[in-house]
Amino acid sequence: MNRPRSSVVTEGSQRAPQRAFFRSMGLTDEEIHRPWVGVSSTWNEATPCNLTLDRQAKAAKEGVKSAGGTPREFVTIAVSDGIAMGHEGMKASLVSREVIADSIELMMFAHGYDALVGLAGCDKSLPGTLMAMARLNVPSVFLYGGTIMPGKFKGRDVTIQDVYEAVGAHSAGKMSDADLYEMECGACPSAGSCGGQFTANTMACAAEAMGMALPGSGSPPAVDVDRDAFAVESGKQVMRLLEKNIRARDIMTREAFENAVTIAAATGGSTNIALHLPALAHECGMTLTLDDIDRISRRTPIIADLKPFGRYNAFDVYKAGGIPAILKVLLDEKLIHGDCLTCTGRTMAENLAGVKLKLDQNVIVPVSRALEKTGGLHILRGNLAPEGCVIKTAGVKKLQHRGPARIFDSEEMCMAAVQAQQIKKGDSVIIRYEGAKGGPGMREMLGVTAAIVGQGLGYDVCLMTDGRFSGATRGLMVGHIGPEAFVGGPIALLQDGDMISVDAEKGTISVELSEEDLVKRKSRWKQPEPRYTTGALVKYVKLVGPACFGAVTQ
Repeated sequence: MNRPRSSVVTEGSQRAPQRAFFRSMGLTDEEIHRPWVGVSSTWNEATPCNLTLDRQAKAAKEGVKSAGGTPREFVTIAVSDGIAMGHEGMKASLVSREVIADSIELMMFAHGYDALVGLAGCDKSLPGTLMAMARLNVPSVFLYGGTIMPGKFKGRDVTIQDVYEAVGAHSAGKMSDADLYEMECGACPSAGSCGGQFTANTMACAAEAMGMALPGSGSPPAVDVDRDAFAVESGKQVMRLLEKNIRARDIMTREAFENAVTIAAATGGSTNIALHLPALAHECGMTLTLDDIDRISRRTPIIADLKPFGRYNAFDVYKAGGIPAILKVLLDEKLIHGDCLTCTGRTMAENLAGVKLKLDQNVIVPVSRALEKTGGLHILRGNLAPEGCVIKTAGVKKLQHRGPARIFDSEEMCMAAVQAQQIKKGDSVIIRYEGAKGGPGMREMLGVTAAIVGQGLGYDVCLMTDGRFSGATRGLMVGHIGPEAFVGGPIALLQDGDMISVDAEKGTISVELSEEDLVKRKSRWKQPEPRYTTGALVKYVKLVGPACFGAVTQ
């Protein structure tokens, strides 16, 4: 069988020491001379997203073994966005994407593995694993760990988004201590990734739309042991890809990326795809621009009624037919490319040939009943964001805003003002120095955005930042403003009271200052001292590029 890499580790008299190591782990002669398959996962006990990956990785190994391969399991890190949210630890989140990609790449490279099954659970672990697959360009199959089961609060389904927004309601006196505690206790009933169309579930949809995951594998919840069948099949399928020499970049084509953007737009998905898909495209040697994302989103209707803007959660998607049902609706309307090769060895259209949309559900609807005519992500440009920025428009009825700037030089400063109910209707709330370099790490702001929504101001103020948002964020929120403040972007030059205008329909964002005014302010601006002087964050600041290109490290 095809062994493009592992033979350099196992064959010949000079490799006797390596074979001695393998024998110490119980491997037989037959196993040593089979193809070697890395089975990577982001299993840990830091977050519920990853708790079931150990079980699923073991199942993937069984699939590899049964198909004639020798699986080698290893793990990498995974930072919990939810647990890191709202404090300094969130600065590690986006950095972890690069560490995940680097560590999988290094493990595969050092040990000469021929193929890869990669399992991931929480937000940055999905793009990080896919980025490693693109770099390595070996036969690869991606497997999502699965969503959490819905939580319950007073008889209705809730997700972690509801808990964050409850904090804002509680601070405004709109929720009692007892109700906040009841929601806290009921929102997360099991292992699995956050249950709305937040970043993890958006990226799981994207992975399946790109053809890197088996059809339907992204839909079952994490605790469903039926997921193990997908894991076993992923192990078997990666061996078939190895035999046919179908590698990751054969699947991750330009058209595959367009499919990924389309499903994100059609489901009202996370703004974080504007970071992760350009970064993944970069690893494939191509450029996916913000303008590409905007163009695809504006031609794509929203056909899934999902939180944070809609009524349903990821478990409801599973019951309604899963990710293949969404893709089938898009394929039938020629909104995705059906001729793309996938990890099944067949095309997207061939994979979806037998899929039919269930009629007894309202989670996924045909295009004729689209919830909105254009997709959930728009890109804005103007003198406040020459490199662009992103806004989630799904469920947002008010797409224009004009108001005076309220300036905060950190997330903590803004959160304190929100908790003190100092933010008023009409404000343009600016959080700056939270970009990839300035934060560093481009923190997600769900704590702040949810508190604003919880106070009833989600569509009466506009929050703008060079940081980013959680997939659970909703309301009039603009992120990824570039150039970021730390490198002297226009957002660094703003002052309290400057009038800011946003128009998501026209795709514009501007401060009502002349070019001469901005030049004068720039001449007086000084870059702040770095917030950190040692460690991983300092390395990241030196290497990371702008958000508009995916905040990749070079």
